Amino acid sequence: MEQFGVVGASYRHAGVDEVARLSLDRASLAQRLPALREALAVAELVYLGTCNRVELLYVSGSGRPAADLRTAVLAELTGRAPQPEQAPRLLRAWAGESAVEHVLLVACGLDSAQAGEREIAAQLRLAWESAREAGTCGPKLDRLLGEALGMASRVQRLRSGLPHRSLADLAVDRVLAHLGGKHDPSDQVVLIGVSPMTRRCGLALARAGVPLLIVNRSLAAAESFAAEVSARVVTLETFRETPEHAAAMVLAAGGGAPLLGAATLERIAGRPGKRRPLAVDFGVPPNLEPAAAQRARIEYIGMNDLVRAVEDRRLDELLRLAPVRAAIDDRLARLRTEMASRAIGPHLAELRETFEHIAAEELERALASQLRTLDAVQQAAVRRLTERVAHSLVHLPIRGLRAAAAQTTADVLDTFFRAAQLQRRGPPGTTLPSEQADR
Repeated sequence: MEQFGVVGASYRHAGVDEVARLSLDRASLAQRLPALREALAVAELVYLGTCNRVELLYVSGSGRPAADLRTAVLAELTGRAPQPEQAPRLLRAWAGESAVEHVLLVACGLDSAQAGEREIAAQLRLAWESAREAGTCGPKLDRLLGEALGMASRVQRLRSGLPHRSLADLAVDRVLAHLGGKHDPSDQVVLIGVSPMTRRCGLALARAGVPLLIVNRSLAAAESFAAEVSARVVTLETFRETPEHAAAMVLAAGGGAPLLGAATLERIAGRPGKRRPLAVDFGVPPNLEPAAAQRARIEYIGMNDLVRAVEDRRLDELLRLAPVRAAIDDRLARLRTEMASRAIGPHLAELRETFEHIAAEELERALASQLRTLDAVQQAAVRRLTERVAHSLVHLPIRGLRAAAAQTTADVLDTFFRAAQLQRRGPPGTTLPSEQADR
């Protein structure tokens, strides 16, 4: 596990505004990820960007333990050299087993603002797919992310039938409260962007009978979602040119610049006889400029507002999710053993080969001297006995080393094998110089 690392920032210690400043444009990932991997000198890399976190998951190169890359990551994400101590203050880093544990916690929603939310698993899967398309994800991160998403699916089964909340549910509550108990059928809600958050909002609002309009850069990506929620769909370009009235908007689209300018917002809000619109913005960076929305008399709710609304309930949610935490701990222990066994496998094969070779070498020496009077049948019986004894003897250290591998570092195990000098020997009957000196 020592090669795994994570560096990033989340709402929990850096704040949503800082997360926004570090975010990468989703449309540019195909070009940015290979360059980032090269700049950070890592073997594999995945970028995870959500409404409340930016994290880089990586595997170090050449079998080295994962290093602290916070300073290098901050320089790459901001485009300038950080001030002294700025990177440790702004970014968090995990390495080795703690990095694996962090990825499992993230996938299962235990590190989310709304503890236990399920949308993060879909976002992690999208990040994985983006890295694979960019060619920066390899077998080790494939294994880790496969395990993390499998754990997330298992957790969902554990929690089946139990209520679960998401930031999307909070957004829906705000929208429905804004519309009132008996909303006007002409008061449509505009969903901008097709993402896990807008999907969940759209499904809930459709069940409540709210008319929906889906706005997206690409019609093809939005049409299947529109069919699910019986919504109309228009392109973002069309909506900018001829904006329709929106009693409320829910925005969760990628991109670093605001999606709607001041003039468009004025036209959305300026319809005579219509209520003041509400905008719930999941964008990081924001999809709307908050000041421009307020000038247009649009009630604006951003990620900072949503996070503050759920933070007070976070401890209660985590206590309720204690069985999920226990399941993660159990899976982490199994992964520790599996990965350690896989990493030490070549050493154990070499150990087994060395034991068998030593036994065969000593037997041939004995048959050439003390046991030279044995006939062919007797020699064959001695060979079979020698093989069984060698196999039984090597089984004991192999079993012990497998158990130790999960509890110690690769450096300690490498030191053991180097000190034991368990390299392959020559043909039976030959000796190494060190052996000759010992005799």
